[in-house]
Amino acid sequence: MKIEKVAVLGCGLMGSGIAQVAATAGFDVTVLEAEQKFLDKGFAGIEKSLAKFAEKPEKSGITPEKAREIRGRLRGTTRREDLSASDLVIEAIIENVAAKREMFGALDGIVKHEAVFASNTSSISITELAASTRRPQRFIGLHFFNPVPLMKLVEVVRTISTSPEVFEAGVEFGRKVGKVPVRTSDKTGFIVNRLLVPYLLDAIRAYEEGIGSIEDIDHAMQLGCGYPMGPFTLLDFVGLDTTYYITHVMYDEFKERRFASPPLLKRLVLAGWYGRKSGKGFYDYSDPAKPAAQDAALRGLVS
Repeated sequence: MKIEKVAVLGCGLMGSGIAQVAATAGFDVTVLEAEQKFLDKGFAGIEKSLAKFAEKPEKSGITPEKAREIRGRLRGTTRREDLSASDLVIEAIIENVAAKREMFGALDGIVKHEAVFASNTSSISITELAASTRRPQRFIGLHFFNPVPLMKLVEVVRTISTSPEVFEAGVEFGRKVGKVPVRTSDKTGFIVNRLLVPYLLDAIRAYEEGIGSIEDIDHAMQLGCGYPMGPFTLLDFVGLDTTYYITHVMYDEFKERRFASPPLLKRLVLAGWYGRKSGKGFYDYSDPAKPAAQDAALRGLVS
């Protein structure tokens, strides 16, 4: 299988990052969005990222000239028909199974039959998404991590229907875009979230039980276990709403308490405290350079 033309569905944080690394690797990339304003915002983010890399070409390998070449391999569209000649289509839209199935179902009749479809979902069943198309054997998961240009991992996910050739093509694509691909199967959470989510939820439960403050728990895991950031800093970075959604998917699959959302997480989400993106979560980001732990505000909700 030869992949030359890549389509990315969605130009948010994940979609724009996937598009950037694919273009950096030499692929021609077309990004699909619902409206031009979302393309403009996403491409502005790509240009800012490339400019930052170009400031240190000795480290990144990207000179200002190369950055322009990469940008030249990227184009945006709001027309699904413009993806018809794509060799690989990577979906990175809203984490909603109905929206994803509608998108894949519509593109199935537009994109050439031999193309590979992939989803960047972190929690939804790849098998369920593949069932919305007539090419389940040419469907995989390609789960990248945020921020895509910096994070080195991609989970390559196969279903019971995925052909071995397509699965290996996904692994090779991961290598070509500079990632370390890990092979996994279509089981909820794949590898990373299957192990990470219970850890994050246990950190919230420990806090609910009064085992330590937000900063103390974060510092304990950073300095005691060598983690680059503590669980609450990571939760705010990922998004508490995103984590809350994932807990529902994983609990529905396994029916185990370790995947169930703690009450505090539910209340923070209901209050609109999603973390960094909303300005407030376990930390207050009024001053982004000095996030302030929210222990005082949460006092009535913990032991």
